[in-house]
Amino acid sequence: QAREAGVPATIVFDQAFRPGLQNLERASHVVILSWLHHAPRNLIVQKPRHAAEPKGVFSLRSPARPNPIGLHVAKLVGIDIAAGRIEIDAIDVLDGTPVIDIKPYYASTDALPDATIAGRDET
Repeated sequence: QAREAGVPATIVFDQAFRPGLQNLERASHVVILSWLHHAPRNLIVQKPRHAAEPKGVFSLRSPARPNPIGLHVAKLVGIDIAAGRIEIDAIDVLDGTPVIDIKPYYASTDALPDATIAGRDET
């Protein structure tokens, strides 16, 4: 959904973590883990808007989860190590959402083109 509804964003790092940004500019895209701190954590079974029947939380991409960890892939647009800032093309989170981790996206291992969800049209 972030690719559809996300907006450009800046992620700011505390001084202690800025050296960890070295060489990240080599990546075209990054994987971002966030803590969706405003999401409900008690919806183990949910009825999504697009579904006729309720579904278990672990079969959904909803932010409402027992441990609301967000997984996002974004294009790295810019990086300023001294200022501790990276610019990304799009992310679908609330302003101020805590970032847990950032890693480079490796298409060779992160993309699984033959992965499917039965009954879902991904075209």
